Amino acid sequence: MELNRTELRCVLSITVVLLLSSHAVAYDPLDPTGNITIKWDVMSWTADGYVAVVTMNNFQMYRQIMSPGWTMGWTWAKKEVIWSMVGAQATEQGDCSKFKGNIPHCCKRTPAVVDLLPGVPYNQQIANCCKGGVVASYGQDPAAAVSAFQVSVGLSGTSNKTVKLPNNFTLLGPGLGYTCGPAKVVPSTTFLSADKRRKTQALMTWNVTCTYSQFLASKHPSCCVSFSSFYNDTIIPCPSCACGCENKNCVKSDSKILSTPGINTPKKDNTPLLQCTHHMCPVRVHWHVKLNYKDYWRAKVAITNFNYRLNYTQWTLVVQHPNLDNVTEVFSFEYKPLVAYGSINDTGMFYGMKYYNDVLMEAGAYGNVQSEVLLRKDADAFTFKQGWAFPRKVYFNGDECMLPPPDVYPYLPNSSPVSARVILHNLAAPLLALLLLQMAAPW
Repeated sequence: MELNRTELRCVLSITVVLLLSSHAVAYDPLDPTGNITIKWDVMSWTADGYVAVVTMNNFQMYRQIMSPGWTMGWTWAKKEVIWSMVGAQATEQGDCSKFKGNIPHCCKRTPAVVDLLPGVPYNQQIANCCKGGVVASYGQDPAAAVSAFQVSVGLSGTSNKTVKLPNNFTLLGPGLGYTCGPAKVVPSTTFLSADKRRKTQALMTWNVTCTYSQFLASKHPSCCVSFSSFYNDTIIPCPSCACGCENKNCVKSDSKILSTPGINTPKKDNTPLLQCTHHMCPVRVHWHVKLNYKDYWRAKVAITNFNYRLNYTQWTLVVQHPNLDNVTEVFSFEYKPLVAYGSINDTGMFYGMKYYNDVLMEAGAYGNVQSEVLLRKDADAFTFKQGWAFPRKVYFNGDECMLPPPDVYPYLPNSSPVSARVILHNLAAPLLALLLLQMAAPW
């Protein structure tokens, strides 16, 4: 059956919409259950409202929230105000002119809240607060993958039946990319006393789930991948303009401007200062197939930062490769398998060793980290042909990196590569043997 032009256009339009919507739902195939859950626990009622502890749990295996940290926002259902906060603060007070005497901390109907910085007085702190909004990924450090604050809300109702849940939650982490669902009342959180002999519970609890979409965060990737191998002299570079080349200012690596004081100071809007490259990516990941043994093979991984204004603290690198089920040893990096689908063990997370290389410094002489991975060969699957030795997917800090097109991967022909030296040796050996036989024969 043939489609006319109108029908074909309709089919194409539907296909594009489905593709775009697949990005919008923020589903990550390598971390299918990853999300940030914001939990509100009402701990006590007040004369005109309640006191709640708000806890943000990062259940994403390899995506953290970096400096300058998270910003959380919502819309009040009625005319609520924030009387006070501990462990966080609203960025704006709003119009509180109708209040006399006690002035609320924030009167905006759409408050925006940020974490406090480290070192604030103890009377302004609660547990898991005051880290400048920095939250680790769950796979790297579960204990640091949480942030919390306390808020006293007024003009809100003083019982489970009169309190209305906030709506239109937003989360910047620190940039765009997160989409939050509606608040939902859930069974109240329970707490154990210090001696674990008494259990208490929140008076009311509701959850908000936020998921991340790279498509919403940026129209371009934020990293790229290059390849090389011991059996091929050609280095396969990152694709040109992999991270977009339009309207980007860059600095050459030998520019005198780099010696200007303060050039590495981050801007308030996180505007990058990139080194001029053909790919124009802030980060490049290089995968090099280094050595081939009888029962093992070795790959080298190098991560390079091309942003002069940003250090990547607690960075993560995720690689999908069929031979990661046989990782024997990882040098200089920490490694954790990511088994999202039962027994399929083809994905792993690399991250830096604490106090050694867990910070990827800004562009320059120290702006790189590297490691090597030793993998055991599986006789039924291992091959160097058709680019098998290179990753299928690479993520840096939770964002998928652009790989070179498959048709340019270094790969072996049907037989093993034979160097010119080997060819000359194979030709010379019989000739030399014949010559020796002739010399030894009697005249």
